[in-house]
Amino acid sequence: MKILQLTNKIPWPPKDGGSIATLALTKGFSMLGHDVTVLSMNTKKHHVEFDEIPENMKASTDIILVDVPAKISFQGILFNLLFSKLPYNAVRFIDENYSCKLVEILKNETFDIIHLEGLYLCPYIPIIRKYSKALIAYRAHNIESEIWERSTKLAKGIRRFYLKILAKRIKEFEISYLNQYDVLVSITERDGLILDQLGNTRPKHTAQSGIDLNAMVPTAKNLEYPSLFHIGALDWAPNQEGLLWFFDNCWRKLRKLHPNLKFYLAGRNAPDWFEKLIAIDGINYLGEIDDAHEFINSKAIMVVPLHSGSGMRIKIVEGMALGKAIVTTEIGTEGIPTTHKDNIMVANDPDRFISSISELITNRPLFDKICRNSVDFIHEKFDNLVISGSLIDFYKKQIND
Repeated sequence: MKILQLTNKIPWPPKDGGSIATLALTKGFSMLGHDVTVLSMNTKKHHVEFDEIPENMKASTDIILVDVPAKISFQGILFNLLFSKLPYNAVRFIDENYSCKLVEILKNETFDIIHLEGLYLCPYIPIIRKYSKALIAYRAHNIESEIWERSTKLAKGIRRFYLKILAKRIKEFEISYLNQYDVLVSITERDGLILDQLGNTRPKHTAQSGIDLNAMVPTAKNLEYPSLFHIGALDWAPNQEGLLWFFDNCWRKLRKLHPNLKFYLAGRNAPDWFEKLIAIDGINYLGEIDDAHEFINSKAIMVVPLHSGSGMRIKIVEGMALGKAIVTTEIGTEGIPTTHKDNIMVANDPDRFISSISELITNRPLFDKICRNSVDFIHEKFDNLVISGSLIDFYKKQIND
């Protein structure tokens, strides 16, 4: 089949959950023999030069980049708040240049599937309807409004006031596009059920973010045990909130119990204010790193203290694929059918976080068991070719019906 993927950022490099999830399907479709075109917004925040994209990726996929500013500014936020009813998150990705390029492609080529990677591509559905008869698939990476509703509960003052308005607008925006697509592809079963409750009546399929099992090789050769680590986008509010909660409520108590314990924090785009708040004894802030897999393999216990966000935490899936013992919250493991104390540790409050980490430090057999079981779990549930093939079968059925 001919598949057109629309994305609001380039899925290279795959350093955040959205990029990883998008690239997984791009690779999966290509490896299964389908003709894939990716039309990506090349934003200022995630700008990539075409030459930076690997040659093997460009050889297997037709990648088209469109410069879209998608700037974030205080003036833009204020203007949007006062003079628009649309969420600021969405209007940043409604772009004339992107629309024109989409029209050009649809006039010149015929596709079987047009695949929208995330909510903020839905405004382009009317253009697709006008110029194409392809099946339109909306892939919901998360419940976007849920991210902001949860962040609102954690915020204070004027930030809470603004986030409450933003969350309401995003929910209205999310609902307004329900059923405008032909099929719904949720990244977790839970998200699909929530979208049904909000009003989805279209056929749906769950396509998790798969893992290229050949590329994820766990090794304990240079393992620093015990050690704690976190890796993720540090400009993403749920990561910031979760980490600050952990450092404020858990870290000092853990250091009293384990004086030599170190915490390694890796991730890109950390704002200056965040860097100042994490300048704490025992916290080794590394910024963006060259080889994420090597970094993860070298550390012992992955800490993901999420209290907001939505969808699937793909860094947790990657950590499990590399055989890490992970301590996270119930929100962190949403959409991933893990089992506490078998292939992961789940804790929601500071005392349980501290006791879970301490148990992994003092009980090496438990640590080793969770590491082994996490790898087995990912191999059973998250093989990218199996996930991509299942989605293709779903698409074929919808087209033939």
